[in-house]
Amino acid sequence: MKHWIQAARLRTLPLSLSGIIMGAFIAKWRLSENGGTWDWRIFALALLVTLLYQILSNFANDYGDGVKGTDKNRIGEAESRAVASGKITATQMRNAVILLSILSFVATVALLYVAFYPSNIREFWIFIGLGIACILAAIGYTVGKKPYGYMGLGDIFVFIFFGLVSVCGSYFLFTKSFSWDVLFPATAVGMLSMAVLNLNNMRDIVNDKLSGKKTFALKLGFKNAMIYEIILLQLPILLMLAFLMYNGFQERGLYYPFIVMILIFPFMKLRRTIMKIQEPKLLDPFLKQVGILTFMMAVLTAVGLNIVN
Repeated sequence: MKHWIQAARLRTLPLSLSGIIMGAFIAKWRLSENGGTWDWRIFALALLVTLLYQILSNFANDYGDGVKGTDKNRIGEAESRAVASGKITATQMRNAVILLSILSFVATVALLYVAFYPSNIREFWIFIGLGIACILAAIGYTVGKKPYGYMGLGDIFVFIFFGLVSVCGSYFLFTKSFSWDVLFPATAVGMLSMAVLNLNNMRDIVNDKLSGKKTFALKLGFKNAMIYEIILLQLPILLMLAFLMYNGFQERGLYYPFIVMILIFPFMKLRRTIMKIQEPKLLDPFLKQVGILTFMMAVLTAVGLNIVN
């Protein structure tokens, strides 16, 4: 069981939950403003689905990189990769991926049934398709003949699914509507998710070059990938400020939502520390730190918005 827990990579879970928390509690605030109701069952099921997607992705990545030999000389996290280290066989991991795919789909159907049935049948089927796309994306990063993670497309997919789909999708589950200003926090979460992936790929840049895994960081080169990383860590807090200013909290004398701006300081310190790193292997601890800051951004936004109601 210990090896399966290691393969699930628990440190990645807070990041995956951030988008759901962000979208769900923006929806709660907006529904409260408009006299609507917020369903806690949708929130609980959305968290469950997201956790299953993330663990599925981690298992699939472990399996895909393991059978391709990419993890053979991985720096920093190699000891936790179950297939490459032989702690779990490739067949066992493949079966786990299949099982997680089934569980993820069943949980997705349950979530969408609660959110949409019977009043929003069209949206139910649209989100079923979106759920299947999420499952395929979780598997397709490293699994298959042409995994998109090996073609430098991981950043785009992470932005779409961890940012836009997670935040805007969870917002829609509650409100049954789309508001374009939600793109501000969705983009913020998406960029921070890209920042985590980019750090991961910068850390593994030497090994990925040897194994033929052409990540975006590898294509940019370490120096340019560092510039890209700093941009990804700079813009999200500005996007959150833009969201708050657009909704006019300051004009109404409501300043609690701006509590999220306190993260300017830890983000600033983090950027300065990362910029000093010259050795790729030394970047490993910062993956967890960015994930935690993203989670904190979602939680502080949720608290700040809902204090005003």
